Amino acid sequence: MAVDLDETAVTHPLDPLATEEISAAVDVLEAEWDVADDAVYHNVVLDEPEKEFVKAYEDGDHFDREAFIVVRQDGETYEATVSITGEELLGVEHIEGVQPAITPPEVEQAEQAVINDPEWQEAAAKRGVENFDLAIVDPWPASGFEPDSHDDRRLVRGLSWIRTEEEDNGYARPIEGLFAFVDLDEMEVVKIEDNGVVDEDSPLPPEDADFRADRVDTRDDFKHLDVVQPEGPSFEVDGQTVEWLDWEFQVGWTPREGLVFHDVTFDDDGEQRKVLHRASASEMAVPYGDSDPNHSWKDAFDIGEFHVGRMANVLTEGCDCLGEMHYFDVVMNDTNGDPKTMPNAICMHEEDDGVLWKHTEWRKGHTEVRRRRRLVVSFIATVYNYDYGFYWYFYPDGSIEGEVRLTGIDSNGAVPADSDSTDSNEEYEVVAPQVKTPIHQHHFNFRLDFDIDDTPNRVKEVHNEPIGSERKNGFKAAETLLETEQEARDDIDPLKGKHWRVESTETTNSYGRPCGFKLEPHSNVKSPAKPTSSVKRRAGFIHNNFWVTPYDEDEQFAAGDYPNQNDETTGLAEWTEQDRDIVGEDVVLWYTLGVNHVTRAEDWPVLPVEIASFHLKPEGFLDSNPSISLPPEPCHTEHDLTSVGDD
Repeated sequence: MAVDLDETAVTHPLDPLATEEISAAVDVLEAEWDVADDAVYHNVVLDEPEKEFVKAYEDGDHFDREAFIVVRQDGETYEATVSITGEELLGVEHIEGVQPAITPPEVEQAEQAVINDPEWQEAAAKRGVENFDLAIVDPWPASGFEPDSHDDRRLVRGLSWIRTEEEDNGYARPIEGLFAFVDLDEMEVVKIEDNGVVDEDSPLPPEDADFRADRVDTRDDFKHLDVVQPEGPSFEVDGQTVEWLDWEFQVGWTPREGLVFHDVTFDDDGEQRKVLHRASASEMAVPYGDSDPNHSWKDAFDIGEFHVGRMANVLTEGCDCLGEMHYFDVVMNDTNGDPKTMPNAICMHEEDDGVLWKHTEWRKGHTEVRRRRRLVVSFIATVYNYDYGFYWYFYPDGSIEGEVRLTGIDSNGAVPADSDSTDSNEEYEVVAPQVKTPIHQHHFNFRLDFDIDDTPNRVKEVHNEPIGSERKNGFKAAETLLETEQEARDDIDPLKGKHWRVESTETTNSYGRPCGFKLEPHSNVKSPAKPTSSVKRRAGFIHNNFWVTPYDEDEQFAAGDYPNQNDETTGLAEWTEQDRDIVGEDVVLWYTLGVNHVTRAEDWPVLPVEIASFHLKPEGFLDSNPSISLPPEPCHTEHDLTSVGDD
């Protein structure tokens, strides 16, 4: 199947694969390689062109298109590369001993396998479950804790809840202490783990924990708020290319990462200057702290083990975004290799964010104010009970903020009827009658492929230090050049104002400062898990907040390519053992952003958002504040200030 790019929506070499391209890539693979009838296509994505090609690319230049395919058949995993332009299979490689991410069809089929299993039904009935059709089962990764006798199987561990009605909150009543291990290849339950009923007299929590608007009383004093832009938004969109004020970038997508940004540039007085080649959330780990055997094993890698892009929401106007919105549809393959379009997966809009800059000339009674408007590009994914919002903010002052908002329903368990939080030993909180929510953490790793001014870069650690005599107030921002990967492994220190600076080795601003950006951390947390724990072994990227590597196109994901059912240390922690030089190189910054969630009763039944973020700010990249040129916003209310202060 030949693909004419002129007939697709493809206008840039970094555009995600179009519908026709996914179909063409699969057709080539099936024509030139022995694909089994029951083969499972995990990913059919753009095999991104080399950086040097992208740097040299100009609008109108010819570009070839290639696809990278992960397919599983006969219990084995294969990676294939296909030239879509040339209609040619470029190669197939057998990747031994790995398990690709869990797919949505496997989730649905595993749930039914558990619910229909007689041994599970018998154990559930001991806990007061009567109507098995009202059960829900979430198949969690079995990584690190699968039965020893089934190491060669493709496994998940099913957790269960029971509703009293079809429309009830599915997570209100955990079926505690009952787990089902499912072989996803055979789609059969291979082991039931029954750790006992927590309360023989009252085995299930009693409350529905409703939160839907049609099932709770909503207040009438919360008035409607609308965002109106009568002249339309300030951004322009051409395919996947976005222009907003001085920013220009490509909006990308992968089933694994979700939202990806490519080729991010900033217009400096008519010159498009490169900032980032690629930016995305590369991995996340969610370890739980409750030492109860029913919960201590929980440790999900929602990006690598589930592929968070496949669990994205279809965003709807007036709910997830407000104002003048632009939506991007995304195309992903299903497990048969067929392309499927998810509409409105990415939302883009502008929002007001308070004051950007202000000065009052008090002697003259004159004030200048500029509003901190920002461009928001976001997507939201639901991974079972949790909902994750990934937000990227572009600001007029040349800065970028990466943010995660966590909401949804806390993973939970059941406790005896006479339990309260005094029994928890600070490992969990009782949030409703017989419901506990364990302490846990979320660690997100962001891969930031900087290309400041398209030149070799270097990275410095910066923190405050005192100078001068003991009687003086002098202090400075001390900079330390990080020369190797091991030197670059670092953690935040807000009391010292620590941040990290990536800068060009060749360009300076008008005052001699190397052109650069700083990564400014906001709140963060370290994992207190023991060094020998499963999460510390598997999620090596949580050992430090900050990492630097020299660019390698094969190093994309902080926990490695295949974290599912992998108990070894792969990815970032393994790569940096090489201790490669990072001065004057094409460098990649990796930032691990942690959220410490000590759960509260106020988090039940739905968690108000927990917010975590970091900021990328120009530091010496420009000669002055680029947002001076912003016009003032019109004031909707005029006040007579002449009488202020009069008696």
